[in-house]
Amino acid sequence: MLNDINSKKYDLEERTARFGEDIIEFAKKLPQNGITQRIIPQLVGAGTAVGSNYCEADCAESNKDFIHKMSIANKEAKESKHFLRMASKACPEHSSEAHILWKEAHELNLIIVTIIKKSKATEEKKIFKP
Repeated sequence: MLNDINSKKYDLEERTARFGEDIIEFAKKLPQNGITQRIIPQLVGAGTAVGSNYCEADCAESNKDFIHKMSIANKEAKESKHFLRMASKACPEHSSEAHILWKEAHELNLIIVTIIKKSKATEEKKIFKP
């Protein structure tokens, strides 16, 4: 069982899907009011888009397409961090859970940026090959 849990931590498709699911569950806990009615849809949209864009990147037609789709996943992870911060401010009673999700979004952001950098380096090697 422990190996299954650890392997899922390093399975980026599973991890981004789990992040989206956790965002949905978090959003369900937020009270509906004039402020959160703007924040919740943005948060859910960005949080679930990280995984969907990763899945698209996984099926990319070229390295350039892969980099583009991973860059979108990266933007969505950053946007998730922003709206988690806003949700924390709007609903301080949920700030500890928002912070946990923010940390996961940040880790996903770092992982995705590393993948993009390595893919760009590979692309450059192909272009400038002597």
